[in-house]
Amino acid sequence: MKKSLILFLAVIFLTPSLAFSGIFTFKAGLFIPRAQSDLWRTEFDQMTFNKTHYNTTNFGFAYEYFLTREVSVVLGVDSYSKNKVGTYVDYVGIELVEGYFAFPNDYMEDFFPTHVFNISITPVQISAKFTPIGRKGKFIPYVGGGVGLYLWNVRLTGDLVDFDDVWVYIPDGIDIYPIISVDAWESNRISFGYHAFGGVMVPFTKRMTFEVEFKYNRAQGELKEGFEGFEPFDLSAYQISLGLNYWF
Repeated sequence: MKKSLILFLAVIFLTPSLAFSGIFTFKAGLFIPRAQSDLWRTEFDQMTFNKTHYNTTNFGFAYEYFLTREVSVVLGVDSYSKNKVGTYVDYVGIELVEGYFAFPNDYMEDFFPTHVFNISITPVQISAKFTPIGRKGKFIPYVGGGVGLYLWNVRLTGDLVDFDDVWVYIPDGIDIYPIISVDAWESNRISFGYHAFGGVMVPFTKRMTFEVEFKYNRAQGELKEGFEGFEPFDLSAYQISLGLNYWF
């Protein structure tokens, strides 16, 4: 609900801004999560997916309002969502009388413990943008940065190996772990963050330019509902994007 409300407000604020002098931009690019907190690392260590599987295309839009020849203010919204299914790398599932357990993967499996790890992040950002040589010329370089609200969700659903509950498989004397069903959520969460970016715009008509941009987002979110005990979740990311600008 919070996420939908903020996206709606962003559109409301963007719409009247189009009456003033500025630029409207549509972007498409690559979103690369930094993925440095312990929940990310645990998933990558234990499951068959890895960090590169969470790199994906993303889309965004922005409105830029000119303050001076070199300085402007930008309001933008980006989106990121990725859903991956993986199985445990080192364990297989075997059914015993007491329930389902994770055994080392050199045992003959009854099934492969599998779960889904889903992440979505929507930065809503306001930035100061500086074009040091102005807005005329064949190439228009720029840099900038600012702050934003990061709307995010994390969900893990499927089989979970409970490594905190150690059992011993008597015939072989090995440690085994219960497999439980889980549907853990951190939904409609909002965190504060900041960002920096740089790029270049290339005019191709009187009112339109292409742009290439690199942006770094820095933010983290507290895990409270479904992932108690983990450190703050890393929402930081790198973005490489291509944009189409329309100048008003």
